[in-house]
Amino acid sequence: MSVVSGKNVLLGVTAGIAAYKTAHLVRLFIKAGANIQVIMTPAAKDFVTPLTLSTLSKNPVHSTFYDKEDENELWNNHVDLGLWADFMVIAPATANTLSKMANGTCDNLLLATYLSAKCKVYFAPAMDLDMYKHPSTKTSLDKLKSFGNVMIPAESGELASGLVGEGRMAEPEHILEFIEDDIRSTLPLSGKKVLITAGPTYEAIDPVRFIGNHSSGKMGFELAKCAANLGAEVFLVTGPSHEKEGHSLINRIDVVSAQDMYDAVHEHYKDIDIAICSAAVSDYKPVTVADKKIKKQDSSMKIDLVKTQDILASLGKQKKQQFLVGFALETNNELENAKTKLRNKNLDLIVLNSLQDKGAGFKKATNKITTIDSNETIKNFELKPKNEVATDIFNEIMVRIHA
Repeated sequence: MSVVSGKNVLLGVTAGIAAYKTAHLVRLFIKAGANIQVIMTPAAKDFVTPLTLSTLSKNPVHSTFYDKEDENELWNNHVDLGLWADFMVIAPATANTLSKMANGTCDNLLLATYLSAKCKVYFAPAMDLDMYKHPSTKTSLDKLKSFGNVMIPAESGELASGLVGEGRMAEPEHILEFIEDDIRSTLPLSGKKVLITAGPTYEAIDPVRFIGNHSSGKMGFELAKCAANLGAEVFLVTGPSHEKEGHSLINRIDVVSAQDMYDAVHEHYKDIDIAICSAAVSDYKPVTVADKKIKKQDSSMKIDLVKTQDILASLGKQKKQQFLVGFALETNNELENAKTKLRNKNLDLIVLNSLQDKGAGFKKATNKITTIDSNETIKNFELKPKNEVATDIFNEIMVRIHA
């Protein structure tokens, strides 16, 4: 999932030959999960049709304040458009439009919307080489950047005039990539690496059977998505799960057994800033694993079990810069058991959930948690959907790592 997923994007299209690329740009935003509306300058319609952009954006294209041919038509409210947007992109931004933006000229709907927009504004210059190098263009660019607008640098290559040089609009893929990188750089966990374990582990008895548990991995996957949406690079080590991660910043590492998970976690742990162990790891595994399916013979069967390696405890022993979070699923004496785990495993925070709480536990869409930090400060939360629980957990983490 892209960081622009769910964002409201207002695309301003001006009258340059590069306007033909905006059809592809709109398509890229839609594929990334964004909602998009398009405003065109009247002259831009000579280069790309409103029908094309409205079809791709799934929204009417705005160009004038009102339709002169329809006396019942309501005016296009530039203030509402500006307030709707999470960010605005003007591409292509011609020398003419850049000059008007820099000097506050307001002679069309796009410029009126730009001047009333409260969101971040990106602009992608597009013009011929000599125009791009002209001192007046440099003045416009400098003024716009001083306003807080963000320039998406023009690229070099063959221009419409036949000249070769700087001035062509950045390619649509590069525009989207630039915006994604810029958004990520402002997120609270940008530059951080987060390790999350999720789901169950399966300990083989024979090639057919295993010892496991009912964990679906939902909580761990929601934590991974939350971390990625906050800008972190995420390493999601998951046991068998049908959950989908769906985010470009999540590196999914599939494992089966507790030993597999132990190995995968320790492979990445040394470079990690935040580690959250939410997986339901098997505490025991069979001493021996049959190489063929065990046939049903006697009325009972004995399986000798041995402890698995304690992943969370091993991370606590090796902890250096990492902020380490564990989970405790309890059925009785919950708080004392969670505090003991917090101390014994050298955790910075433990998340307690109880199977006694209705709506909490395995395979549920909701969870009810209590957090306890290393000072044994306790905070209780109400029953919530797991995506909101994940947000609560990261809020508790960020308060402490940014303190």
